[in-house]
Amino acid sequence: MKKLISKKKPFFPISNILKKYLIDFNRWMEIPISYEDLLRFQGSIVVYDENDNDTLWTRVYYSDSELKEIDHNLKKLYTILHSDGNESTISYLNIDAIDYCTFGNSKPFRVKVRNIFNDNFTYFYIKKTDSSRVFGLEFEHMLSPYNLNFLVNESTLIEEHIAGIPGDVFIKDMLPKCSESEQAQIAKEYVKFNERCMVRLLGDMRAYNYVIVPIHDFDQVVYKIRAIDFDQQSYEGKFSVYRPQFFKENQPLIKMVQKKLTHDSIDQYKIEERSIVAKRIISNEDKIDQLLISMKESPITINKNLNKLKLEIYKFTNDKAFKNSKSMGDIMEASLSFLKRNYKNIKPISFLRK
Repeated sequence: MKKLISKKKPFFPISNILKKYLIDFNRWMEIPISYEDLLRFQGSIVVYDENDNDTLWTRVYYSDSELKEIDHNLKKLYTILHSDGNESTISYLNIDAIDYCTFGNSKPFRVKVRNIFNDNFTYFYIKKTDSSRVFGLEFEHMLSPYNLNFLVNESTLIEEHIAGIPGDVFIKDMLPKCSESEQAQIAKEYVKFNERCMVRLLGDMRAYNYVIVPIHDFDQVVYKIRAIDFDQQSYEGKFSVYRPQFFKENQPLIKMVQKKLTHDSIDQYKIEERSIVAKRIISNEDKIDQLLISMKESPITINKNLNKLKLEIYKFTNDKAFKNSKSMGDIMEASLSFLKRNYKNIKPISFLRK
C-alpha cells in the first residue's frame, strides 16, 4: 500500500476572521503560559510503559528559577480550562509531570494534574497554535457525538485530555480477546467512525490517532471510537487520507468489518451515521455557517492539495460544487451540503475492496 501522507503539514496562523469566531464562542483566551515557555526545559528522560517500551514521550525538567512560575501558571491554566479560573482551588492541585513528545507534527506537551486530597488526576495538552487543528476541533465538537474543551490564542492551543485506549494498543492487545458479539459491535462502530471522518474531512486517522472507549452498559461492554488528533483537518489532497479504512494500521479492523458485517448491514450503518451527522449540521447551522465563512478566508492547505482533493471528490460524487471550490472552506461547505441532500444515497460498499 502506498504511503498516504509523505510530508509533515506546516502550521497555519489564526486569521482575523477565525479569531473573531473564537472570541464570539468563548474559545479565545489570554493564557498565562505559552507553548514557547515550556520549551525552555533544562533536561529530560525517556518515559517507558509498564512493559519497558519507549512511549515516545520524554519527561522534562526545568531550572529552579523557572519551575515555580511554570508550576503556578499550569495550575492556573487548569482552572481556566475546567472551571472559571478561580485561583482558590490552586492549593489543592499538584503538577505531577510535564512530558514532551517529538513524534508527530504537533510536538505537544502533556501535563499531569493531580488533586492532592483524593489523588484523582487528569491530563491536558499544550500545543503550538494551528488554524487547521482549530477547525478540526470545532467540527468534531459540532458533528461528532462528543463535546470538546479547548482554548486558543495566537501562539498556544490548550486541549483537554480525551480518555480511552489508544487504537494501536487496543488492536494489538485487546481486539483478539473480544467476544464474537463484541467484535461485531466494534465493526459497526468502525463503519460509523470511518463514514464520519470522510464526510467531515478529518484525515490521518491511523490507529494511534483515535481511542477505543469501553462503556459498561447493563450486562455488556459497548465500544465507542473517538478521534484524538485533529492536525489533518482538510489539508491533504488525497481523498483516501480522509477514509481511515485505507491506512494499513487499521487493516485488522477492516478485516473484522468484512468478516462480521454483511453488505446490507454496512449500508445501514453508513446511512445511520450520515443521517445523525446531517441532523447535527441542521441543529448547529448558524454556528457552522460562521465557521465555514472563516474557513474560506483562512489558508489551511497548499494549492496543489486543494486542486487534487476537489477533483477527487468530484469524481466520487459528481457534484459540481466540489469542482468549483476555491478553498478548503468551499470543499467543506460542499461536503456538508451534499450530505444534507443525499445522506440516504450512498456509494457501493467501499469496505469490501479487492
